[in-house]
Amino acid sequence: YEMESVSENSITLVMNSADGEAGFPGNVVAKVTYTLTEDNSIDIVWTATTDKKTVINMTNLSYFNLNGDANEPITNNLLTIDADGFTPVDSTYMTTGEILPVADTPMDFRTAKEVGKDITNFDYEQVKFGNGYDHNWVLNTKGDESKPCARMESPKTGIVLEVFTNEPGIQAYSGNFLDGTVTGKKGIVYKQRVGFCLETQKYPDSPNKQWAESNAYLEPGQTYTSHCIFKFSVNK
Repeated sequence: YEMESVSENSITLVMNSADGEAGFPGNVVAKVTYTLTEDNSIDIVWTATTDKKTVINMTNLSYFNLNGDANEPITNNLLTIDADGFTPVDSTYMTTGEILPVADTPMDFRTAKEVGKDITNFDYEQVKFGNGYDHNWVLNTKGDESKPCARMESPKTGIVLEVFTNEPGIQAYSGNFLDGTVTGKKGIVYKQRVGFCLETQKYPDSPNKQWAESNAYLEPGQTYTSHCIFKFSVNK
């Protein structure tokens, strides 16, 4: 990435991906703009254009720890995902092409539930495959950015994260494979489940599946646009 522009509260980065890079067709110009807003949100907008039909599905993979303590796992956080279904995976961790209901499964976050409540319920195959949660949920918001598609809250700090998006899906990852081998800023070591990711997206492997609501193709003359808002507040 190269910096295209910067202001007091935003930055735009641009990437030029050559035809054939990483096996993807088309000379793609991709941009991302991060904006810090007055209402304590991180507003992210991605755009991309191409000169050949290609596949685009960009997201943000920030890890959040609303407890404010990297030594404390996020399993106590309360998670809500506005989704009646999810896209299951097989043992190779590829989506099967199905959409299954979350009802009566550990995947049901339609009402707030502790992340850790069912995270080691390996009797349920999907949780076993992911060593916890690392799945895509089929959002009921269907691209309506006025409604939060997901919400997390730390009962320790009261910090709340709400997610808004124009995308049809969200990947929720509970840091299952963090193992203490990665050291971050200030020398902090990241252990299992000390961070949580909420990645707005098209469904994984959409180009090879028959999901009408999740088209990841981009044609010449079109502009890919994806939008995600992470809004923070404190529930006092």
